[in-house]
Amino acid sequence: MLVSVGLAPSAQATDTSRHVVSIARARTLPPDTVVTLEGVATTPSGAFESSFFDKGFAIQDHSAGIYVSVAVDLHVSPGARVHATGTLADSFGLRILVPADPAAVHVHGKGAAIDPRKVRTGAVGEDTEGLLVSVVARITSAPESDLPFGFKFLVDDGSGELTIFVNTQTGIDLSGLAVGQTVRVTGFSSQFDTHYEIDPRFPADITRPHC
Repeated sequence: MLVSVGLAPSAQATDTSRHVVSIARARTLPPDTVVTLEGVATTPSGAFESSFFDKGFAIQDHSAGIYVSVAVDLHVSPGARVHATGTLADSFGLRILVPADPAAVHVHGKGAAIDPRKVRTGAVGEDTEGLLVSVVARITSAPESDLPFGFKFLVDDGSGELTIFVNTQTGIDLSGLAVGQTVRVTGFSSQFDTHYEIDPRFPADITRPHC
């Protein structure tokens, strides 16, 4: 779970460039740096509202991914091309981009399809943060309530236990999941405080693969 206040950039913010930089480069810059990014949306806007407390979405380019925190629903769908200027910030460990105004976000056309990166559960961490990822693993802890934020359960493919956090807006039904089942989970590689997690976007992101 992530809690993002979505505050406007500080007046002290350092505007290093209005030219588009890669997301990977942006992720190395210090908080309060103003950058312009371009990428393809990998999550629907508002899908994580119950724990992010905004109506933002994630974008990804050839190099990396990042979450864009906005207060209003810009009706962004996965696959949309996005051009956004904002201030880099840290929200409970997660690197995010905070535009000063919704007008600083431009959605234009469709981009190249973004396939999830297949990773081991133990590899979900700083190196995958911001990306669309996918794991196949066994459920080690049954779904439990973390309302009003959402629900969570744990999976492990033998490389390390990983939290799957399901926000209420996604409409994902977890009632059929139980310890020992193998699931394929796709979603946004996120962080909250000291732990990393995957945040699925919609029901199709959690499936039972045929063995």
